[in-house]
Amino acid sequence: MHLDDTVCRGAVRSRDARFDGFFYTAVLSTGIYCRPSCPARTPKDANMVFHASSASAQAAGFRACKRCRPDAVPGSPEWNVRSDTVARAMRLIADGVVDREGVPRLAEGLGYSVRQVERLLNDELGAGPLALAQAQRAQSARILIESTDLPMSDIAFAAGFSSVRTFNDVLRATYATTPSALRSAAGTDARPSPDGTVIHLRLAFREPLDPSNLLGHLIATGVPGVEEFRDGAYRTTLRLPRGWGIVSVRRPIGSAFPVTLRLSDVRDVSAAVSRVRRLLDLDADPVAIVSHLRADPHLRTAVEAAPGRRVPRVSDPEAFALRAVLGQQVSTAAARTHAARLVQAFGERIDDPDGGLTHLFPTAEAVAGASSEALDAALRVPGTRRRTLLGVAGAIASGVVDLGAGSDWAEARRRLDALPGMGPWTIETIAMRALGDPDAFLVGDLGVVKIAATLGLPTDKRGLEAASRAWSPWRAYAVQYLWALSPHAVNTIPDHDVVLPPLEGPPA
Repeated sequence: MHLDDTVCRGAVRSRDARFDGFFYTAVLSTGIYCRPSCPARTPKDANMVFHASSASAQAAGFRACKRCRPDAVPGSPEWNVRSDTVARAMRLIADGVVDREGVPRLAEGLGYSVRQVERLLNDELGAGPLALAQAQRAQSARILIESTDLPMSDIAFAAGFSSVRTFNDVLRATYATTPSALRSAAGTDARPSPDGTVIHLRLAFREPLDPSNLLGHLIATGVPGVEEFRDGAYRTTLRLPRGWGIVSVRRPIGSAFPVTLRLSDVRDVSAAVSRVRRLLDLDADPVAIVSHLRADPHLRTAVEAAPGRRVPRVSDPEAFALRAVLGQQVSTAAARTHAARLVQAFGERIDDPDGGLTHLFPTAEAVAGASSEALDAALRVPGTRRRTLLGVAGAIASGVVDLGAGSDWAEARRRLDALPGMGPWTIETIAMRALGDPDAFLVGDLGVVKIAATLGLPTDKRGLEAASRAWSPWRAYAVQYLWALSPHAVNTIPDHDVVLPPLEGPPA
């Protein structure tokens, strides 16, 4: 990633928070690195060196600034926009692949050799996969130190360190202090949990952010037993690498969402945080998106009315693909009912001491392996829909279709398109919400077409597709602004609980 020194210095001098996460400022005279918006005195030009990643700054021997906490900024939006090898690698590292399975597995998932992956990451970010993963481990450890009362030895291994000694050395090098001092400094901001499985944190984002369609969509389409809106918080279950979790998200305060995680295995904290950030689209660059879409006269009014709309994404791409099939050509309520029946029949039960969540959404393997009789009893959908569901589940379970963090968006589209019953609407819905492609566009969506007509845009697929090219590469965000112009529950956060009881037994 090329960093223009002139632009970087200008951002540091103006303390421009829009650049936080894009680059990091290392200060030669103090040995620390900062976010561009750090409130400390601006260093002299000769003392500033710029890094494309916190891992690069740490590898060069710089420590994180205690005042601005550069390790806690939103991630670079580059990895959300791009689908090349480096972007796919960064998404996989954020999901914890290196910690769980090592660099060879990362390289295998990308289709390259270990040497090629190391070269690509070093060339663009100034750090290899191990250094990038270590920076993430340090941040995970800090979250656990400040948010739980787990013993330090447990935190060391939960964060992915191979030994307590390495844990201590890395945290001293990264934060210029000891783990115990980090916990003491947290003071009243730390909210310890007696069993160490409940973690309270704040997930930062770039402003502006309008939460109405983000939380509103997740709540309106929530699957009973898997999602709910209770006591002012959107809550959902998470399927994680080592167990399960429950996340509660409240309306943002300042530039961060208050989030509570309940984990069955605390080692999943890094993966859980990464998936919640993707769910809420927290690493987006709203300034770039707004400035581009506002230039279009058809969208200007909607964009200026609520700048900062995000794309409501998902924490489990494979589960969403199954939900997208069940949502073909039916209402939101019907899609939710079909999904709830699938959950009751094939989902994994969990215990929720804080609310009414009961299940994890079933895996593709569970659905693909279900008998025809079990599916017939669970679902009341046309036979063609059932066959499409089984086809998608089988393709995901066998690895033919990869929708994971490191997936190739174009290849995923091609393979989905080859499956019977998968049309453009379903594929682009999956691309937008599950893959996270910011340029996905639902050209045949009924809501999009209706609003397009009121704005004087073409309503035929070919014409609307051509017109939408003016919104690239942010067409998924354009869809959010188009949907916002219609009166639908997905556009507002309700003022009451939305707790739908799980369906009991097969449909009557």
